[in-house]
Amino acid sequence: MTAALLKSLNLSKKNAGASTGMHWWSKTKKSGEIISYNPSTGQPIAAIYKINQVDYEYAIKEARVAFVKWRDVPAPKRGEVIHAIGMALRQYKRALGRLVSLEMGKSIQEGVGEVQEMIDMADFAVGLSRMLYGKTMPSERIDHRLCEVWHPLGIVSVVTAFNFPVAVWAWNALIAAVCGNTVIWKPSPKTSLAAIAVQHICNRVCHQFGYRGIFSLLVSDETELVKNMASDNRIALLSFTGSTEAGRIVNELVAKRLGKSILELSGNNGAIIDKGTDLSRVLSAVAFSAMGTAGQRCTTLRRLFVHESDYEKCIDKLIPIYKQIKIGDPLNKKNLVGPLIDKSAVAAFEKTIVIAKQSGGKILSGGKALKHPGYFVEPTLIKINHDCDCVQQETFAPILYIMTYQTFEEAILLHNASCYGLSSALFTNDLAHAEWFLSARGSDCGIANINIGTSGAEIGGAFGGEKSTGGGREAGSDAWKAYMRRQTNTVYWGQTLTFAQGVKFAV
Repeated sequence: MTAALLKSLNLSKKNAGASTGMHWWSKTKKSGEIISYNPSTGQPIAAIYKINQVDYEYAIKEARVAFVKWRDVPAPKRGEVIHAIGMALRQYKRALGRLVSLEMGKSIQEGVGEVQEMIDMADFAVGLSRMLYGKTMPSERIDHRLCEVWHPLGIVSVVTAFNFPVAVWAWNALIAAVCGNTVIWKPSPKTSLAAIAVQHICNRVCHQFGYRGIFSLLVSDETELVKNMASDNRIALLSFTGSTEAGRIVNELVAKRLGKSILELSGNNGAIIDKGTDLSRVLSAVAFSAMGTAGQRCTTLRRLFVHESDYEKCIDKLIPIYKQIKIGDPLNKKNLVGPLIDKSAVAAFEKTIVIAKQSGGKILSGGKALKHPGYFVEPTLIKINHDCDCVQQETFAPILYIMTYQTFEEAILLHNASCYGLSSALFTNDLAHAEWFLSARGSDCGIANINIGTSGAEIGGAFGGEKSTGGGREAGSDAWKAYMRRQTNTVYWGQTLTFAQGVKFAV
């Protein structure tokens, strides 16, 4: 089954980890290999050759040459290429979704859903290709027209993480490309096969339209590659998804050369259940937000605040939900929770459980790694005090801390005590509390939801966070502006030149 899947996506032969189009794949073999493992079994799936510096320079050169031509292609014509990519993704949706699940470990429903997100992103970008609007403003001078236009930046580099191996690339790359940029992708080495499969699809489509170098791929497990990208003046914008610690290094390197960056970093998302809320209506959303993708989403729910009067009742209803969750092979639809990505993720889970217990936390459900092949852990509920250090740390695993509050104002303060600010949620029937949560005095996160969980985001809205989550926005709304430069234009069409502020200047 695995062999047939890889063959269907042009992955039956060992690939080199670099491509700039249909006409070129790197022949590099001396830099070593990257092995992709199935986290459900711990067994290897396939191996690819890593890139070297020659590959990097070639990709930069091709992207620069391609940009000079691509920026002159009318935006609606660029949209036609993106539309064709979206149609090709539809053709390979099932196979690519299975590969995502096989290599990353998320459930097959989520794997196929991630490919659908790429398709939706393509559709969004196609529409955007006819809506890259600028503004016309009234000039204070007679016979002058004042307006602003948007131009592409150049090369956009996209660094993605393992947990969304293809969708986050689409958030950035499809928008950047329709804006007139060329894109170089550095995926996580843990999910390199999915990236190569997508690159094959892009290569084929671009070749049909007579383009090359619009989308490029560089696969490596060397951290120096990202540092090189961050320091490279030829890369106009670096979009980086990863940990806050790594993001600080990237941000410093990009800022040092006055470059542009989008940073989607760590999160420690919280949700508040308001006093008197119907628990039977909201706890399924809470549970899915906490354990979906085995807790490996940046929007995973990690902190739950429940009014003290509802606390025990909430726990009594939540524990049975956790007990009935099926854990196992993500390609089996019956299993909602798949494995963590690797053994280091399991070790981090186990370390956090020990720390939580030492801090006075009580394990209500789960708390153990499963003793069979693969990197499976039990979705875990922990009753704990909000001031414990582990509560303020992000562990990329399905651990949910449950805490109490007395007043709604206190709940807001506890929620906002995190140094991260990605996603948040409030479950309530109180209109005033809902509006409070969405106001400037409420959630301090980039995403704030009412009566839905923290995980997931629609592509129509801009995605991103505040504080140590980084900054910048991807995907929807006006996030496209990050991939373009704004230019203010003034046109004088009269006969007698005038100056601003009524200045008189005669020669």
